[in-house]
Amino acid sequence: MLFNPKSAINKYRIPNSILNIAASVDGKYDWVIVDGNCEADPIKKIESYLNTGEFKYLGFTVMPGPQLRQAILAAKAIKEKFPYTKMIWGGYFPSNQPNAVLYSGYVDFIINGPGDHAFPKLVDALEYGQPFEFIKNLIYKDPDGKISKTAKEDLIDQDSLPPLPYDKLNTFYPITKFLGKTYLGEKTLAYHSSIGCPFTCSFCAVVPIYEARWKGKSAQAVYKDVKYIKDKWGADAIEFHDNNFFVSEKRAVEFSNLMKDENMTWWGMARIDTMSKFKDSSLEAIRASGCKIIFFGAESGNNEVLAQMDKGGTQTGNQIIEFAERLKKFDIIPEYSFVLGTPAPTPEKVQAQIDFEIDFIKKVKHVNPKTEIIIYTYSPVPTEGSEMYKQVLASGFRFPQTLEDWISPAWESFDLRKNPLTPWLTPEMIDKIRNFETVLNGVYPTVTDIRLNALKRRAIKIVAGLRYKVNLYKYPYEIKLLQKVWRYRQPEIQGF
Repeated sequence: MLFNPKSAINKYRIPNSILNIAASVDGKYDWVIVDGNCEADPIKKIESYLNTGEFKYLGFTVMPGPQLRQAILAAKAIKEKFPYTKMIWGGYFPSNQPNAVLYSGYVDFIINGPGDHAFPKLVDALEYGQPFEFIKNLIYKDPDGKISKTAKEDLIDQDSLPPLPYDKLNTFYPITKFLGKTYLGEKTLAYHSSIGCPFTCSFCAVVPIYEARWKGKSAQAVYKDVKYIKDKWGADAIEFHDNNFFVSEKRAVEFSNLMKDENMTWWGMARIDTMSKFKDSSLEAIRASGCKIIFFGAESGNNEVLAQMDKGGTQTGNQIIEFAERLKKFDIIPEYSFVLGTPAPTPEKVQAQIDFEIDFIKKVKHVNPKTEIIIYTYSPVPTEGSEMYKQVLASGFRFPQTLEDWISPAWESFDLRKNPLTPWLTPEMIDKIRNFETVLNGVYPTVTDIRLNALKRRAIKIVAGLRYKVNLYKYPYEIKLLQKVWRYRQPEIQGF
């Protein structure tokens, strides 16, 4: 039984991570999927399956943030009621926090990275009483109570993997339920075309898992899947949830050429220093294929902070601005994320970084007003060995030690990078970041909020415009009121 804990309020996406695991055992073991986004009471649904006595192995995919709460509550309830089950967690959270997960007493194994080979091998070993200690990509508690990690497997050729069992998923939940209305289209498909990322940014949870490795499906394989879902269930748009879709210019252009007559719109994630090297003809092909908006981790306009973050490439502040301006002629919207509040030796230097980034964001908006800006407050991730991680620990910051601590209200907000709980950030600094974000979103409401009509956009822009012009960000209650009444949508925590 494979469980995708709830991660969205209204918008459902195809549960690609557990669908990959389903594909790995399809034809070998019977399997079912429970999607917490689609169930009013997923624990009850899981128990209904377990009550048949036909299920022994439970696979959970667990991301930090909202998904974690339901995963913990479900795992605890199930293990108490069905102690014979073997509970296997995968995803960024357990891979990065194995101690809290395995010492909880109700999770038996962690898949550390891709589970396409590790998961079926582990089930085989447990089912037939064979040793599992040499299966790669595993984390488990040994008989002495110590946490053991096995070696990492080389990344698998993605085209060699079995196709995702969309048709069988459709027997549990209609595929059309997962194709939601977004800024991109009426029926938006979520898809993963690659795994990993070839860079080592010190603030990124992907780094400890993939260790600067990346593998992508071929353009033809991606196109085949997208075309199948379009033709069978009517998908008209795609969100590529790859950590870095545009690693290969050749693959991106080949996919774009295949897609150009399909009349679909799409979105993906990229790096500025990678994509700024793309030829104009490549960017033209990407836009012609339906790509409307691309997410970039700009992170900071300060070159020293970029070095501190170990962005792992050649990105500079000037490059961030120049590339935003360059994309105007291709009618591709750059979606830039910035991280404010990185650790520094003194409060004055932390404040200076925040002020610098606010001014820099305004410069980006000046050269390309269509640039979407996503603002995060710096949240530490356990990328051990990085200089930034050492600074974080030296400041007195500590991660929760138990799973129950992780689902406290403060830490759930922390995992959305909204409430940092970080010693070097004062309440006044947090207020300044949040208030600037409020004013910025008033002057430049996100294009991805499809509920915000032209009249509302004009009204909130007038209200926020003077504040933005004279750098007056304190107490923007009038803007917050309008955003609350109109249920303004923030893509960084709610998606499109």
